[in-house]
Amino acid sequence: MAFKNFILKLLNNIEEYLAEALLVCFVVLLFAQILLRQFFQYSLPWGEELATYMFVWFAYLGATVAAKMSAHNRVTFQFQFFPPIVRKICMAISDLLWVCFNMYFVYLSYDFVFNRMNAFWKSQTMGLPMKYFYVILPIAFTLMSIRILWNNYLTLVKGVELVDPETEEIEKLKHSAPAQQ
Repeated sequence: MAFKNFILKLLNNIEEYLAEALLVCFVVLLFAQILLRQFFQYSLPWGEELATYMFVWFAYLGATVAAKMSAHNRVTFQFQFFPPIVRKICMAISDLLWVCFNMYFVYLSYDFVFNRMNAFWKSQTMGLPMKYFYVILPIAFTLMSIRILWNNYLTLVKGVELVDPETEEIEKLKHSAPAQQ
């Protein structure tokens, strides 16, 4: 039972764990590059290129984490003026449009990476095929769509009220602040 819970927690947070690992790795790599240049007048020829690709992967996985937390930047001000049920329906429609865009982008990026990309395109210093770096596009947009659909399932079917973590923090600060006199 504990192993099952561990696997479920791992799968539920896989994007966060990968993003955290990438962040640590590219920061350590860039720091090592700085130390090597400063003290030994040497740098790893592949260091900056790898750090750049890790940063790109980090950014796309971070977008997936934001979608999971329902914390993506989007315009929702206009929905405040609607009754709650209309607000939920409008948000669901806008999320459905977002998922449609994501799925179209998954199709385009998958086609590009696996069908149209030249097999001889290699990274400059590492010499690895570029498809290994571009494969994050269909992966991230697929995961983002899954997270968006899951959040809509929780909201519309289960009745869970999802709150943007940033908004939640602002509300906590408002309530914990001492009263103005």
